[in-house]
Amino acid sequence: MAHDHHHDTSGSGHEQGHAHDQGHAHRHGPAHDHGDLDWTAMAPHLEAQAELYTPLYRQALTWLAHEVGDPGLVVDVGSGPGVVSCLFAGAFPGARVVAADGAAPLLERARARAERQGFADRFGTLAGDLPAALSELDRPADLMWASQSLHHLPDQRAALAALGGHLAPGGTLAVLEGGLPARFLPRDLGFGRPGLEARIRAAEEDVFAGMRADLPDSVAETEDWPAMLTAAGLKHTGTRSFLLDLPAPLSDAARDYVTTSLSRVRERIGDGLDAEDLAALDRLLDPADEAGVHRRRDVFVLVAHTVYTAVRPA
Repeated sequence: MAHDHHHDTSGSGHEQGHAHDQGHAHRHGPAHDHGDLDWTAMAPHLEAQAELYTPLYRQALTWLAHEVGDPGLVVDVGSGPGVVSCLFAGAFPGARVVAADGAAPLLERARARAERQGFADRFGTLAGDLPAALSELDRPADLMWASQSLHHLPDQRAALAALGGHLAPGGTLAVLEGGLPARFLPRDLGFGRPGLEARIRAAEEDVFAGMRADLPDSVAETEDWPAMLTAAGLKHTGTRSFLLDLPAPLSDAARDYVTTSLSRVRERIGDGLDAEDLAALDRLLDPADEAGVHRRRDVFVLVAHTVYTAVRPA
């Protein structure tokens, strides 16, 4: 989570990142330095975000079910607290599901969730740096899911090849990357310059580009995921985008998510906004302001995630 899982101002890596991480929030950052964040404290937010995005994930899993049939082993690469891992367990009742992540506290939450939902007998976890930790799997995967985790690895093409190496012949790799960043606000807020959210997204793109450039041994890559999958020795089989559309007025849970997301934006990219935009963002985050996101009735959530599938040749 659901992975801040481009990065998420929404919700599949462990913590929200930039405009590309929507959804699985960075629930998945296998390349993160897991020592720099308190994952126990982060876990409730990651779970809430992934739960909010569940309708989108269910659409993706329904599509995958038609593509892959009945997998025996499903691996969620960068699973975070296991919200989506458990969705896989529900969607594929004959499968064993392994939640793999570098943050052990999140995997503890995943195991507890699986037990509550009745999947404990066919649910496992794998802790360690990814993708190297996948060598501990006792058999190749029939279906592997990597949601907004690969963009945290310095060499994404090499990472795809490594993941493909842990697929059974004919097995499917599903990569969730890109799509459209989450939108929460009308273009004209009634104060400040119209288009604040577009400028926030642009600033987040700069932050994301800096993150990629600063990774040790980072390899620049055109983000053509079908081409990268092909170069990794896999056969690209499909691309689909899935929509989460939560119109105004929002539920309390969705409004809390928007508030948390914009608060993280303030912390992460505040220096990238001019004084007028920063003042507008601060007003949006003021719980006492009638025009803030805590109170205004025109706040919504609209986001699209894209999933690319590829098969390891038999």
